[in-house]
Amino acid sequence: MSTTAPIVVGIDGSPAAERALRWAMDEAQQRGAPLHVVNAYAYEPLTDWTLASEQDARVRSEALIEDALHVVAVGRAELPPIIRHCVRGPAAEALEERARGAAMLVVAAHGGNRFRRALLGSTSAHCVRHATTPVVVLPATAGEPAVTR
Repeated sequence: MSTTAPIVVGIDGSPAAERALRWAMDEAQQRGAPLHVVNAYAYEPLTDWTLASEQDARVRSEALIEDALHVVAVGRAELPPIIRHCVRGPAAEALEERARGAAMLVVAAHGGNRFRRALLGSTSAHCVRHATTPVVVLPATAGEPAVTR
Protein backbone atom coordinates (compact mmCIF):
# COMPACT_ATOMS: atom_id res chain seq x y z
CA MET A 1 0.00 0.00 0.00
CA SER A 2 1.30 3.44 -0.95
CA THR A 3 2.08 5.96 1.79
CA THR A 4 1.70 8.79 -0.71
CA ALA A 5 -1.32 11.04 -0.18
CA PRO A 6 -4.08 10.18 -2.63
CA ILE A 7 -5.37 12.17 -5.54
CA VAL A 8 -9.12 12.62 -5.27
CA VAL A 9 -11.28 13.15 -8.35
CA GLY A 10 -14.98 13.87 -8.57
CA ILE A 11 -17.02 12.38 -11.41
CA ASP A 12 -20.64 12.72 -12.43
CA GLY A 13 -20.91 10.85 -15.73
CA SER A 14 -20.30 13.91 -17.91
CA PRO A 15 -17.65 14.17 -20.64
CA ALA A 16 -15.93 16.86 -18.55
CA ALA A 17 -15.72 14.50 -15.58
CA GLU A 18 -14.24 11.82 -17.82
CA ARG A 19 -11.47 14.28 -18.78
CA ALA A 20 -10.89 15.03 -15.10
CA LEU A 21 -10.67 11.32 -14.31
CA ARG A 22 -8.19 10.75 -17.14
CA TRP A 23 -6.04 13.68 -15.94
CA ALA A 24 -6.18 12.55 -12.30
CA MET A 25 -5.29 8.98 -13.27
CA ASP A 26 -2.26 10.20 -15.21
CA GLU A 27 -1.16 12.33 -12.26
CA ALA A 28 -1.65 9.49 -9.77
CA GLN A 29 0.35 7.15 -11.98
CA GLN A 30 3.22 9.65 -12.30
CA ARG A 31 3.31 10.28 -8.54
CA GLY A 32 2.83 6.66 -7.52
CA ALA A 33 -0.22 7.79 -5.56
CA PRO A 34 -3.54 6.07 -5.04
CA LEU A 35 -6.54 7.48 -6.90
CA HIS A 36 -9.79 8.06 -5.03
CA VAL A 37 -12.77 8.33 -7.38
CA VAL A 38 -15.82 10.02 -5.85
CA ASN A 39 -19.39 10.11 -7.12
CA ALA A 40 -22.03 11.83 -5.03
CA TYR A 41 -25.58 10.70 -5.56
CA ALA A 42 -28.86 12.16 -4.46
CA TYR A 43 -31.74 10.19 -3.03
CA GLU A 44 -34.74 11.84 -1.51
CA PRO A 45 -37.34 9.20 -0.66
CA LEU A 46 -40.25 11.64 -0.55
CA THR A 47 -39.50 13.33 -3.85
CA ASP A 48 -37.66 10.76 -5.96
CA TRP A 49 -40.33 8.60 -7.56
CA THR A 50 -37.97 6.98 -10.09
CA LEU A 51 -35.95 4.95 -7.63
CA ALA A 52 -37.24 2.18 -5.45
CA SER A 53 -34.62 2.59 -2.75
CA GLU A 54 -31.43 4.27 -1.70
CA GLN A 55 -29.71 1.00 -2.55
CA ASP A 56 -30.79 1.45 -6.19
CA ALA A 57 -29.29 4.96 -6.18
CA ARG A 58 -26.04 3.61 -4.77
CA VAL A 59 -25.93 0.82 -7.36
CA ARG A 60 -26.28 3.44 -10.10
CA SER A 61 -23.47 5.46 -8.54
CA GLU A 62 -21.23 2.38 -8.38
CA ALA A 63 -22.00 1.58 -12.03
CA LEU A 64 -21.21 5.16 -13.06
CA ILE A 65 -17.77 4.90 -11.43
CA GLU A 66 -17.06 1.49 -12.97
CA ASP A 67 -18.12 2.66 -16.44
CA ALA A 68 -15.92 5.76 -16.22
CA LEU A 69 -12.93 3.76 -14.99
CA HIS A 70 -13.41 1.24 -17.79
CA VAL A 71 -13.39 4.00 -20.44
CA VAL A 72 -10.34 5.77 -19.00
CA ALA A 73 -8.36 2.55 -18.44
CA VAL A 74 -8.46 1.55 -22.11
CA GLY A 75 -4.94 1.37 -23.54
CA ARG A 76 -3.17 1.74 -20.21
CA ALA A 77 -0.57 -0.86 -19.26
CA GLU A 78 -0.78 0.02 -15.56
CA LEU A 79 -3.28 1.67 -13.27
CA PRO A 80 -2.67 3.31 -9.91
CA PRO A 81 -4.38 1.80 -6.88
CA ILE A 82 -8.02 2.91 -7.14
CA ILE A 83 -10.44 3.46 -4.28
CA ARG A 84 -14.10 4.05 -5.15
CA HIS A 85 -16.36 6.29 -3.07
CA CYS A 86 -20.12 6.50 -3.61
CA VAL A 87 -21.41 9.19 -1.29
CA ARG A 88 -25.02 10.20 -0.67
CA GLY A 89 -25.39 13.97 -0.57
CA PRO A 90 -24.30 17.15 -2.32
CA ALA A 91 -21.24 16.72 -4.52
CA ALA A 92 -19.40 19.81 -3.28
CA GLU A 93 -19.54 18.76 0.36
CA ALA A 94 -18.68 15.13 -0.45
CA LEU A 95 -15.61 16.18 -2.42
CA GLU A 96 -14.51 18.64 0.24
CA GLU A 97 -14.75 15.91 2.89
CA ARG A 98 -13.02 13.18 0.85
CA ALA A 99 -10.18 15.53 -0.14
CA ARG A 100 -9.06 16.17 3.44
CA GLY A 101 -5.46 15.04 3.66
CA ALA A 102 -5.21 14.34 -0.08
CA ALA A 103 -2.40 15.52 -2.31
CA MET A 104 -4.96 17.26 -4.51
CA LEU A 105 -8.58 17.35 -5.57
CA VAL A 106 -9.39 17.24 -9.28
CA VAL A 107 -12.73 18.42 -10.66
CA ALA A 108 -14.04 19.58 -14.01
CA ALA A 109 -15.89 22.80 -14.68
CA HIS A 110 -19.07 22.36 -16.67
CA GLY A 111 -20.14 24.78 -19.36
CA GLY A 112 -23.77 24.95 -18.29
CA ASN A 113 -25.71 28.17 -18.50
CA ARG A 114 -25.38 31.14 -16.17
CA PHE A 115 -28.88 30.73 -14.75
CA ARG A 116 -28.15 27.14 -13.70
CA ARG A 117 -24.86 28.16 -12.07
CA ALA A 118 -26.52 31.08 -10.26
CA LEU A 119 -29.40 28.93 -9.03
CA LEU A 120 -27.51 25.76 -8.10
CA GLY A 121 -24.00 27.06 -7.58
CA SER A 122 -20.84 25.51 -8.92
CA THR A 123 -19.28 22.41 -7.41
CA SER A 124 -15.85 23.38 -8.69
CA ALA A 125 -16.17 26.92 -7.27
CA HIS A 126 -17.23 25.51 -3.88
CA CYS A 127 -14.23 23.18 -3.87
CA VAL A 128 -11.82 25.99 -4.72
CA ARG A 129 -13.22 28.11 -1.88
CA HIS A 130 -13.53 25.41 0.79
CA ALA A 131 -11.17 22.51 0.16
CA THR A 132 -8.19 22.20 2.49
CA THR A 133 -5.98 20.77 -0.26
CA PRO A 134 -4.88 22.09 -3.66
CA VAL A 135 -7.66 21.94 -6.26
CA VAL A 136 -7.17 21.40 -9.98
CA VAL A 137 -10.13 22.55 -12.07
CA LEU A 138 -10.13 21.39 -15.67
CA PRO A 139 -11.99 24.04 -17.70
CA ALA A 140 -15.00 23.24 -19.84
CA THR A 141 -14.22 22.79 -23.50
CA ALA A 142 -16.12 24.40 -26.35
CA GLY A 143 -19.08 22.35 -27.48
CA GLU A 144 -18.85 19.91 -24.57
CA PRO A 145 -22.29 19.07 -23.21
CA ALA A 146 -22.78 19.89 -19.53
CA VAL A 147 -25.32 17.12 -19.11
CA THR A 148 -24.47 14.04 -17.09
CA ARG A 149 -25.19 10.52 -18.27
